[in-house]
Amino acid sequence: MKRAFTKMHGCGNDYIYFNCLSEPMPNPEKVSRALSDRHFGIGGDGIVLICPSGTADAKMRMFNADGSEGKMCGNAIRCVGKYLYDNKLICGDWVRIETLSGVKVLQLFPENGLVKSARVDMGPAELCPARIPACFPGERAVDVPLTVEGREHRVTCVSMGNPHCVVFVRETSSLDLNRIGPGFEKHSAFPEQVNTEFVRVIDSRTLEMRVWERGSGETWACGTGACAAAVAAVERGFCPKGEPIAVRLRGGELVIEYTERTVFMTGSAVQVFEGTVELPF
Repeated sequence: MKRAFTKMHGCGNDYIYFNCLSEPMPNPEKVSRALSDRHFGIGGDGIVLICPSGTADAKMRMFNADGSEGKMCGNAIRCVGKYLYDNKLICGDWVRIETLSGVKVLQLFPENGLVKSARVDMGPAELCPARIPACFPGERAVDVPLTVEGREHRVTCVSMGNPHCVVFVRETSSLDLNRIGPGFEKHSAFPEQVNTEFVRVIDSRTLEMRVWERGSGETWACGTGACAAAVAAVERGFCPKGEPIAVRLRGGELVIEYTERTVFMTGSAVQVFEGTVELPF
């Protein structure tokens, strides 16, 4: 079976997108594992299916490189908005996209008929450990100790539709994430595993971040992770609430606004190429 696809990225967080509005994708877990391989497949952090929705303009399903399904992906959802607009599947600069974490509203910013960036209302940040989920006592897990492979870290746990563990560090460039990332991802404190952000505070409006994503390993960007990093920075007193915070990632920059009501994320959406692939079954 051959299927058309579009390769897109947001800040280097690249996925393989399939239009499933009229034709479903069989066995997406297997497809994601095969096509995400950067040597024997197309290469990407996973696949994204653009599906019909009964409550929004479209539904997004995202599968990590290991085949596991993610509840939300901030970089991918901007690219879904771009795909719908650029292919004239929606009218206007606003779009509603259903995810496993609820319906998200996007404001699209087109130039010359093509979307270049988008602002996403990501919804409120969840800080209660039981709802993240994370196994810490109390109503919040902000600057709490966590021992990973014999070393104690101070962590802040946030859910932006999926669980995040934010660790503030003095510098990020020398971190061996391939070594330390799995210890956080599969720690017993996180029953659904966890995405881990290693964050350096540059100033009160700027953060630098590297991320280890569950199911994918280190990626060049993570939209929900950038939101979690900004939320954690505000909760720790490093940044002001309600003001734009630039989060610098390996693949680019996202702007996050953590307000009393919600978290906004603004960033690029880029099409790399289109093609056709023979599915691996």
